[in-house]
Amino acid sequence: MSNIDNFKQMKKGIDLAQAMAEADRCLLCHDAPCSQNCPADTEPGVFIRKLRFKNITGAIRTIKQNNILGGACGVLCPTARLCEKACSARFKSSARPEGADRPIQIGKIQRFLIEHSWERDFKVFEKAEPRSEKVAIVGSGPAGLSCAAELAKDGYQATIFEAHPEPGGVLRYGVVSFRFDLNFLEKELADVKALGVQFKCNTPINGPEGAEKLLEEGYNAVFLAPGLWDAFSLKSENKNIDGLFSSVEYLEALRNGRLLEMENKVCGKTVAVIGGGSVAMDCIESAAELGAQDVYLIYRRSYLQMPAETEELNSAMQAGVHFMLLNQPVDYITDDADRIKGLQIMRTRLGEADDSGRRKPEIIPDSQWTLDADVVIEAIGNKAPDDSTQWWPHVKVDAKKLIKADPLTGLTSVQGIFAGGDIIRGPALVVNAVQDGKIAAKAIKAYLGKQEE
Repeated sequence: MSNIDNFKQMKKGIDLAQAMAEADRCLLCHDAPCSQNCPADTEPGVFIRKLRFKNITGAIRTIKQNNILGGACGVLCPTARLCEKACSARFKSSARPEGADRPIQIGKIQRFLIEHSWERDFKVFEKAEPRSEKVAIVGSGPAGLSCAAELAKDGYQATIFEAHPEPGGVLRYGVVSFRFDLNFLEKELADVKALGVQFKCNTPINGPEGAEKLLEEGYNAVFLAPGLWDAFSLKSENKNIDGLFSSVEYLEALRNGRLLEMENKVCGKTVAVIGGGSVAMDCIESAAELGAQDVYLIYRRSYLQMPAETEELNSAMQAGVHFMLLNQPVDYITDDADRIKGLQIMRTRLGEADDSGRRKPEIIPDSQWTLDADVVIEAIGNKAPDDSTQWWPHVKVDAKKLIKADPLTGLTSVQGIFAGGDIIRGPALVVNAVQDGKIAAKAIKAYLGKQEE
C-alpha cells in the first residue's frame, strides 16, 4: 500500500464549539500582550474578544484586514513563542487556577475563523476602483502576496511575477502537505486574487538588471520578494551525488508532482537528514511518513539548542526518528557510480557561546565514525543565488547577497525599488514576511503619492 495518502491533507482544525470555549477563557486584557507579540499585527486580542461576544464576522474581518494570509499564519506560525507565549491566561491566578502554562490556543482560533469564512462564503473586501499606478512584485511568497493584497485593496494595479509554475512561494513548494495542504493554500490565494491581483507564473526576473528594467517597462514601483531558493551544502562539489538532496529539492519534489518518485527513493531505505530547524523536521517526518526503514537526524549541537519548535521535535520523536546529537557530518561516502552510501561524521562538544547566544560546537579530535545511508538530505539553510546581484546590480546588498532595505519602509538604495521577506532577513517566519509586505505596501503608496504631486 502506498504511503502517499498520508500526505494529502493536514489534520482538521478545531470547530465552532471548541473555538468559543477557548475564546471564553480570554481575560480581555486592556493592552492585550498577545497582540503586541504578533509580528504581523493580526490583533489576536481584538478578534478573540469579538469571537467571545459572538461577533464571528467581526472577528474574521479583523484577521483579514490585518493579515491577508491569516489562515496560513494560523497554521504555520510558531504561536508558542509569539502571541501565545505572551498570553495572560497562561499565568495562574486565584480567579483562573486553570491558567498555569495553558495559553489561549490563538493559532487554532485564527485558523478556525478563516476556514469558517470560506465555509460561509463570507467576503471581507469589495474590489476597489482601479487606479492608474502599476506595481510589480517579484515573488509570490508570503511577502509578495501580502504587499500585492495591501496595494490592491486601494485599487493599485499589482502584478506578481513568479518563477515557478504556480503561485505561493514557500507556502506551496517549501512545506509538506500534512502541515499545510494545497486546498488550504488555493483558498488563501483566491482571497488575494479576488482583490484584483494579477499573477504571471513561469516568469522569472533573473536576467541582467531584470528587476530594474521593470521600472523602464512602465511599472511605477517594484517590490522584491523572491525568497531564498538556493541551499547551503556541506561541500559544493557533492551536488551531483545520486541520493543526496538539498531540503529545497526534496520538499519541492513532494509538492510538484514527484511525490511517488520520492516515495520510491525513500520507502524501506535509511535516510539521514542534516540540520536542526523546522525545515529539517519537515524532511525527517515526511521521510518517516513515506515509509523509510530508519530516519536519522544529524545535528552538531545539543537538543536544547535546536531551533525547531517543541511540537515539531515531539512529532519527529513520535514518528520514530533517531536523533544523533553532538555530531558533525564532514563528508559523504559514495560507490563507484557516485551513489550515496553513507556519511563520515565527527563527534562534537559544546564550547563557549557564539554570536547566536548558543554554545559553539567543537569537533572532538580522532572521533570520526561512519553512518550508512541510502538517502541524505541537507537542511542546513538557504541562501541567495550567487548571480542574484546581477538581477538588481544597483541595489545594495550585504556580504551574504541579502538586499539592504530600510526596516521602516522596505526601500532599497534604488528609488522606486522596495524589498522584503527572506531576501532581506535571511530565512525567517511567514509572519515576518507578511509584515514586510504590509510595511512596503504602505511605503509604496506614500512614494507614488509624492510622484503625483
